[in-house]
Amino acid sequence: MQSLTANTAKTKFGDLLMKVQREPVQICKNGSPVAVVMSCEEYAQLEALKLQFIKMRFAAAEKDIAENNLVDGETFFNQLEQDMLD
Repeated sequence: MQSLTANTAKTKFGDLLMKVQREPVQICKNGSPVAVVMSCEEYAQLEALKLQFIKMRFAAAEKDIAENNLVDGETFFNQLEQDMLD
């Protein structure tokens, strides 16, 4: 992934828009990453994957409910978050 400073991203915004059509670009401010810019197509694909994952986890939860293997909401969402990070 390419990396640009916030100042470069600002002054060469048109170039940034062209770069993100090929791959995401990381934006750094004061040497620390603060954002990633990506194409609309790539963002839509990422959102679709997240939705698919959440649907899969809810389907598993429905099975657990049917089998009376219940957990509280906080535990469910903590596990969901952890699974997304893994």
